[in-house]
This record gives sequence, structure tokens and C-alpha cells, in this order.
Amino acid sequence: MPPDYSGQNLRGRSFKGQDLTGANFSKADIRGANFTNSILKGANFAGAKAGLQQPWTNELLTAGIIILAISRYFSLFIGILIASIVNPDNREYFIAGIVSLIILTVFCIVTVNKGLTAGLVVLFVAVAVAGAGTGAKALALALAGYGDRTGAGALAVVLALAVAGALAVAVAVAVAVAGALARDGATTVAGTVGGALAAVGAAAGALAGAGVGALALALVFTLFSAYIGWRSLTGNGKDAWIRSFAVTIAATDGTSFFGSNLTDADFTGATLKNTDFRKANLTRTRFYEAKKLDFARVGDSILAKQDILNLLITLNGRNKLYIGANLKGANLIGADLKEANFKNADITSATLEGACLEWANLTLSQAVGTDFTRAQMTGGCIEAWNIESTTKLNNVDCRFIYLLEKPKPGTDDRERRPSSGDFQKGEFTKLFEEVLNTVDLIFRDGIDWKAFFTAFKKVQVQNEDTELVIQSIENKGDGVVVIKIKVPDGTDKEKIHNNSMQNYQLALQFVEEKYKVQLQAKDHEITIYRQQSADMKEIIGLLANKSINVQVDNKVENKAMNNSSDSSRKFENSGTINNSPINLGEISGTVTNTINELSPAPAPEKPGIKELLTQLQAAIEAETDLSEEDKAEALEQVQTLAEAGKNPQAEPTQKAAKTAVKILKGTITGLPATATLVEAVSKLLPLISKFLGLG
Repeated sequence: MPPDYSGQNLRGRSFKGQDLTGANFSKADIRGANFTNSILKGANFAGAKAGLQQPWTNELLTAGIIILAISRYFSLFIGILIASIVNPDNREYFIAGIVSLIILTVFCIVTVNKGLTAGLVVLFVAVAVAGAGTGAKALALALAGYGDRTGAGALAVVLALAVAGALAVAVAVAVAVAGALARDGATTVAGTVGGALAAVGAAAGALAGAGVGALALALVFTLFSAYIGWRSLTGNGKDAWIRSFAVTIAATDGTSFFGSNLTDADFTGATLKNTDFRKANLTRTRFYEAKKLDFARVGDSILAKQDILNLLITLNGRNKLYIGANLKGANLIGADLKEANFKNADITSATLEGACLEWANLTLSQAVGTDFTRAQMTGGCIEAWNIESTTKLNNVDCRFIYLLEKPKPGTDDRERRPSSGDFQKGEFTKLFEEVLNTVDLIFRDGIDWKAFFTAFKKVQVQNEDTELVIQSIENKGDGVVVIKIKVPDGTDKEKIHNNSMQNYQLALQFVEEKYKVQLQAKDHEITIYRQQSADMKEIIGLLANKSINVQVDNKVENKAMNNSSDSSRKFENSGTINNSPINLGEISGTVTNTINELSPAPAPEKPGIKELLTQLQAAIEAETDLSEEDKAEALEQVQTLAEAGKNPQAEPTQKAAKTAVKILKGTITGLPATATLVEAVSKLLPLISKFLGLG
């Protein structure tokens, strides 16, 4: 039976390292309590009061008052110096006052627009310049025999600016800490500012000769510094470090959940000011209507971003942008997310149970382990979202969905499902039962099949412990091709998707180089070729020459559940096609004959282009990890290099040789690092390139 601490006074209690799964702390006073490294799965903290105990709050506020009391005298120094402008009798101090006023004005303008850090940089540069000038003048006068003239005015500027910077930081931090500590931040900030001004006034009374001008300037500068501290509390990014520093100080000795496991814990309506959530597991932790959470110490958790923190507290994300946001493990039960944009967002292990996601954009979102139970998803876009068997889609309320974020070129078709009418009860879930363990690869500008199969083979090698099978190939028209890769449960689908697309782009570069040389094609012609390759006849021809288990069923996709007249064509993997034989012996013989036409090396111990190409040919033919088709392709490149060896200075042969080198390098990218051919190519190609003058 989980312990029940509801409504109890637990101030300062230590629960460090304890297993308190399911414990009830609702409406308890847990200020100053220590839950470091505790297990609090499913614990109830609804309405609880966390934060600092009063004694520590008083001590911190006292420290702030002491800082202000010390700074009150220094603030007058600045005022006195600048006020000397009205007394031009002392020329040196008159100039020093004008310079100080100008620099402090620039400091204030920069600080307001760029933040206190930028303003302090201005002061630092000014202090460095003035200090250097003072030193240079003192040295010059000393050498001239005027040791008593040391530039008192410049020294006063240095001191005034240094004091101004220190004062600005001290007052701003003091005000920020006071606001972070207080129950009513506005009241405490006002009181602290008032105290600061009163302190300056008291200092003026103590220094009766300061004058009204000095007092006014000191009051203005103190008020300005207090404004910067107050501004940091509002979440202004220009002074984020002040707020962060103040929150860190204020959270010292407050309620600590450092390193604790708060999975599925409930903080609904809890007061969480001055609370430490660093390193805590906040998976599905509920913060609905939590108070003062923005003054908690949250580290690098999902609470660190203000927009995400506001979403977790209010559950209102209607029509807002969360593109690329980290919402991993977020508790968004019942949230209003209508028309929100979650493109590329990470909602892994989050719960959106009962949430409104109508017309939301979930394109490329990571939704592994995400709970969409009873969510409303009509009109949403789910292009290439990443889901698997752990994703819960039970009883989703959805009349129709879109599979593409943008319409196909020249149309307004976003791949609506079903193509007409609405889903019947339970059909949405059934639609995705077959794709929960697939990775969708979408090619919008056609596809080069040779590059794709080269890339797919490399992905299989890179993930040799994971069975990857081409489940289906769909031609959506207008050059859009979707290939579904079936993967086992628990596979890192994002990794497979990224590997596939990156390897495809790499392989595409090498294949297109070959097209440019062999077909003398231009870039736009290659694009047309790829778009035409999306046609089913082209796919049939290419698949017929691949050692991949694929049965080509050129059929119209016609599922009863989608009530659709969708005419996109689909190939499903359910059988085998025999390969067309490749006569490697004939190809090898042709390559050998071409190599033999080259002159042998004059010294046997120093192999020439003929001997190097012979070694490369032998390595290709002996490589067991290379398919017959890839061997044939590689041998063709060796022949190209041999032809270039006959006349290496000719520009056309040099271009062909460069392309052949690139293709050979691309050939070994899909091989294991231990493959013999990898070592041979790495060793021989640089030597061959040198002989051919390729650099």
C-alpha cells in the first residue's frame, strides 16, 4: 500500500533515495523537503506547496539588502563625477564628467537593446582604453619630471565606469533574486527598488555635499539597474543569465527532486517555486495549472523552453508552432492542439490521450511509444511520421487524414485517406496496423533505382543485426515514389530512415557522374531520367535484374477500409524473381585485353599503370562481398582507366578517368571495412591517379 502523506506538514523532511511509488502527497507542505534520487512513479503532488522554508528566504533577502546598502555609497560616486559637468572650473574633471556621461549613456542604450552582457562589454572596453590612456599619460609626465600630474580625471573615469558596471550587476541580481524568492514578485521587486532608492537617499544625506544633481543621477542609475533585474524576471532573453543566476540562488535549500524518477507523477495545481527538477525523469509528468513553475530550477529538461513550459501548464497549443520542439515524454492529456505545427518534433513516449489534434501537422514527427488513445485527429497531416508497435492509436477519432504536407506538383492533392468519404469506426487504427513496423522512404523527384539499391545494400550492411525487407513500392504519380521498408519491433526507425536517405544521396552522386560521362547528359536530363524511372515499366525492368526477393504485382491498391478509388500503383514483396545472368568472364577478358595494350613497367620492383590495373582487376574479381552486377560495373571502370592510360594527357580521357575513380570509391562504400577490395582500392587508386595525372 503506497504511503499517504496528503495534507501533512513535511517541511524539511528527507525522503532521499526512497521508493515512494504511488505515494500521495496531495496538498502537503513539502517546502524544503529532499526527494533527491527517489522513485516517485505515479506519485500524487496535486495542490502541494514546494519551495523554500521561510528562514532561508529571510536570509537571502537580508543578503540582498546588505548588497544594496553597500552599493548605495558607490552609486553617489558616479553621480558626483557626472554632476561636475556643471562646474567647468576644474577643466580635467569637467572633461571626465562629460566622457563618463557619454559612455554611461551608450552603456544604458546598449543594455536596453542588447542586454546587460553587451553593455558590460562596452564598459570594459571604455575602462581598458581610459586605463591605458591614464597609464601612458602618467608615464610621459614622469619622464618629463612632472610626477605629480597623473591624470586624475582619466583615473576618475576608470573608477566611475568600473563602479557603474559592478553596481548595475549587483542591483539587477539583487532585484532578480528578490523577485525569484517572493510570493508576489511584483510587490517584492517594487519594495526592493524602493529600498534601493531609499538607500541612495540615505547616502546622499550622509554626504550632504553631494548635491541635488549627483543624487538625481544616482537615483536614475539605480532605478535603471533595478529595471534590468525586473526585466530578467519576465523571461526576456537579453538578460537570461541574470534570471538563471537568481533562480539558482533562490532554489538553494528548496524542495529537491534532483535525479528523482517522476514518471507519471501528478503536480496539478501544485506551487513549484524554488524547486529543483534537474536530472529528474519527467516522462509523462503532469504540470497542468502548476504555479510558479517558471521559477523552478529545471536544467536541460523539456521545461527549459518557455513555450513548452507554458504548453504543459495551460494545455493550450492551438494554432501554435512547435517545429522541431523537444516534447519527449510530455504529458498533454486533453490538450487543445488544433492546427498546431509539430513538424520534426520529438513526441516520443508522450501522452496525447484525448487531445485535440484536428488539422495539426505531424509531418516527420517522432511518435514512437506515443499514446494517441481517443485523440481527435481529423484533417491532420502525418507525412513520414515515425510510429511503431509501441505507438497507441486506440479509439482515435478521425474522419480523414492527409499523407502529404504539400500537394503534388500541379495539383491540390495531399493524398487524403480515405480518398473520398470518411473512415468508419476503427478503420483509422487498422490503416496503420500494417505500417507500425515500417520505414517510409519518400522520393518526390523520381528515383534512380541503381542508386537506391546500392544505398539499400549499404544500409543492410550497416545494420546487419536488423532484418530489413522492402515491403512495398508505390508510384504516387508526378515523380512521387514511396518505398516501405519492413523492420522488426524495437528498431530505431529514425536511424534507418536517415541512413537510407544519406546513402541514397551519396550513391546518386556517383551514378549521375557515370551518366554524365557515358550518356553525355546534362543535369536537367538526368532529372527527367529519374522522373521517368518512377514509371512502373522501368521499375519492372530494373527489379528483374536485382537479387532481391520481390514479386511485382502491378495492381491497383484497393482496400475496403479506405473506400477509395485511389489509382496509385503498388508492388508488394512476397516472392522471388530470377536474375538475368551477367557474363563476367567476357567482361573480364575485355578488360584484360585493354590492360595488355599498355606498356609494362621498365623496372619489375616499381609497378606501372599496367601492373596496378592488373592488381585492381584481380581484387575486384576475388571480392566475395561484391555482387556480380557490381563486379561488372567496377570492371567497366577499370577498363575506362586502362583506356585513359593510353593517352593520359587528353582532356576527354582525363574526365572519364576522374569519374571512374569516383565510381570505384563509391563501390566500396557498401562493403565491410575488412573487405579485401576496400584495402586494395584505398592503396591502388591514389597510385593509379598519380600515373594518370589526376592529382
